[in-house]
Amino acid sequence: MDKTYEKFLRSGMDLAAVGIECCRENTQYFCTPKGASVFGWAGTDGIHFCFIRGFGGMVFSVNPMNESQSYVHPLAKDFSDFLRLLLACGNEAALEQAWRWSREEFEAFLLKNPAAGEGEKTLKELAKAMKLTPMEQPWEYIRKLQSDFDYSRIKYTEDYYDIDLNPSAEIAFPEWKVYFDGNFWGHHGRAHAGKEIRIHKELDWAGYHWGIPSVYSCSKGLVIDFCMQADIERIRGFMEKWSLSSDNDFRENFTREQQLQIELDNPLCFHFTPRILLNGKELLTSHGCSVCYNPCLPERCMQDLETKWAMDHYGLDYDCGWVICRNAFPWAGRRRPVIKKLSVTMEQQSVQIPGPHFKIHEPGESFPFYNPVSKMSHTLTVESMEQEILSRDSFGSKRWIYPTNCMVMNYRISPEPENRITIFDCDEGDQPLEKKPEENAFYPAAKQAICIIGGAGGPAEIIMGDDSRSYLRTAYSALHFEPVREDVEWHMVFHTKQFEEESFSLLEEEFCVFSTETDSPEERFDADV
Repeated sequence: MDKTYEKFLRSGMDLAAVGIECCRENTQYFCTPKGASVFGWAGTDGIHFCFIRGFGGMVFSVNPMNESQSYVHPLAKDFSDFLRLLLACGNEAALEQAWRWSREEFEAFLLKNPAAGEGEKTLKELAKAMKLTPMEQPWEYIRKLQSDFDYSRIKYTEDYYDIDLNPSAEIAFPEWKVYFDGNFWGHHGRAHAGKEIRIHKELDWAGYHWGIPSVYSCSKGLVIDFCMQADIERIRGFMEKWSLSSDNDFRENFTREQQLQIELDNPLCFHFTPRILLNGKELLTSHGCSVCYNPCLPERCMQDLETKWAMDHYGLDYDCGWVICRNAFPWAGRRRPVIKKLSVTMEQQSVQIPGPHFKIHEPGESFPFYNPVSKMSHTLTVESMEQEILSRDSFGSKRWIYPTNCMVMNYRISPEPENRITIFDCDEGDQPLEKKPEENAFYPAAKQAICIIGGAGGPAEIIMGDDSRSYLRTAYSALHFEPVREDVEWHMVFHTKQFEEESFSLLEEEFCVFSTETDSPEERFDADV
């Protein structure tokens, strides 16, 4: 321990009047260096002063509010010089901020903030007790010490590199690896990572520009990353239209009908199904995952590290929005083939277009409507309407009592639509009740709990019959504890695909890729040849 510091401790002096509160506990921040011994706190912004193991009696300041790479600075070669600096400057603030000030700014601060009252009294007692004189030219002393210091010698704890504790931390990504049985967040099984084959393919489809930078040859199949680029102005316009922000992007803030329209409008929401043709054999995707980057979100809501990792690996532009979809395609045979020719067919998944609302009072009534997909007029005619009570055993819950009453409507549509049409109850239904309340227990939300037949969560339609001219459809209302007395307000939804599927060549025979890897026995699998 520094001898002057030992003498100071024995003196029992208190430096609180000059901005330094003594500390008995070695409390630390994410940026407190490894091996630090904290002896004082400024009482604001987490600023503290310490010794660091391996640097002798040198005194350091730590300020968690400083810019990245500037959290820690040396202030004095030893504790004696630290006290002399205090005597010269009158308080800790000038010492801690000296690294960012010019000489003129430093001296102006001292003139504006001279020691007075208890502070002045403390400094006089300090000089007498420790037999010290004020440091001459304190700014020059501090700046020379800092300019000569090798900051790379300071080591930090794991907290310093934790992006949650320190958003400015430099991210060190592990080696990029892609697995067949995995996703952007990890993998399972003992199979090796796939071999990356760079193809640098770009294409335009469905109003988007796409990049397919690489495919990965794995023991069980081929993995492909599809990078969909979204224009930043489209994203910004979408967010402004719906008043979306990092604090207002929750589905429960919008009705189900609004949610459908939001999904239609969202430039970062486009669902598709790819299938590939490998050496003349069609391969279908078995599973997939995706990550999304929105450039319009504030930095504090920056997307997860896996998204940044993928974008950096592929060199994607941070001024655009991106959805990176990873799809896996099992091989057609037992072993991985030589990739001679590869193409992909992109098919849009069906989207839901909100339609009209209507009420039916009794069987036999009709509701005429316009189909925006087919551009045709249709008529919905109700054949029957009746109350139905579900068995309480249908839900399989011992803790919750679910509502069981609903309205069942059988109807036909003429002429028969070419596209799919579904009908929902606009009411969300009743919330389930807990048989025996438990403290701090999870309560299911009403909007999520009633998705059994036809409430908030999905299509409430069954089609029966084999006569294509006269399908009988059945719609179920939301569930209630009491019989449904009032007319149900129904909401019609149209399903369609807005874009035709399209095929694109990814690899030609002259660029065939030979597998240089041999699958280990545990990686081999059974498949149809």
